[in-house]
Amino acid sequence: MNLHALKLFHTAAQFRSVTRAAELLHISQPAVTVQIRNLEKEIRMPLLLPKGRGIMLTEAGQFVADQAGRLFALESEIEREIIDFKSGLTGKLRIAATYLPANFLLPRWIAVYKRGREGVQVLLQTANAQDAMFRLAHYEADLAIIGGGIESAPGIVRSLLFEDPMWFVAPKGHALANKRESTLAEVLREPFIMREEGSRTREMLLALCRTAHLAPPRAAVEWNGMNEAVRAVKAGVGLLFASASEVREDVKRGDVSLVNVSGIHAINPIAIYYREGETLSQQAQAFIEIAKKGS
Repeated sequence: MNLHALKLFHTAAQFRSVTRAAELLHISQPAVTVQIRNLEKEIRMPLLLPKGRGIMLTEAGQFVADQAGRLFALESEIEREIIDFKSGLTGKLRIAATYLPANFLLPRWIAVYKRGREGVQVLLQTANAQDAMFRLAHYEADLAIIGGGIESAPGIVRSLLFEDPMWFVAPKGHALANKRESTLAEVLREPFIMREEGSRTREMLLALCRTAHLAPPRAAVEWNGMNEAVRAVKAGVGLLFASASEVREDVKRGDVSLVNVSGIHAINPIAIYYREGETLSQQAQAFIEIAKKGS
């Protein structure tokens, strides 16, 4: 079926006037008439009858006009949805993130992002750094947000969001927490809650020890998971080395105590990654702007 002719007929049927349809569509009246006659020939049914200065629909014409109305209403809806998608108001945003940003940063950023973007479905996948990079590289994620200073892989762009300071925290009321300043040697003599093998936080702590030519701390317990490790500090098991974002609220509430260590400057870079040479969707661009402002 000739959809252009159907559009002309539908407009003429709406206004019961070929002349009015021609004016609205910026086409000559004879051209509209020819197209409608061609449509009648195509479907082998008369659609219009003359009525004074206007027209009236045959029974077949009314039926075709009703079906055309459904079709062009759907067309208008599709056009609106495409506009919303292009402007980032609908669609999906898939984020792969490591533990720290997924638990302590992204909930706030996503809440801000969703204001006015209720139609966008945000899918958050928590993964280790290697898996997050894999998902991004293999088009299973649109963005990756990773803590720990991981370098970008070939074909991946890295954009630093902020550098989170690393803190030593101790159980509430611990002797070192009451000191104005402690040395790293003093801190390392205390029992520690150590993160699991391969943890970026654990590697950073061991690197500090090597740089200062000090023995690693004694592991009172080894824990896989920051929430569990912080609860162990609260219970008095030992000290913990953690990124500030992971323990800031606990320090503010007084559930754990910050230990001030002289001469130590350790940071945990938090960065956002995306595929190089690829035009970012409006959904992804808007989220990156919020993440940069929020950090």
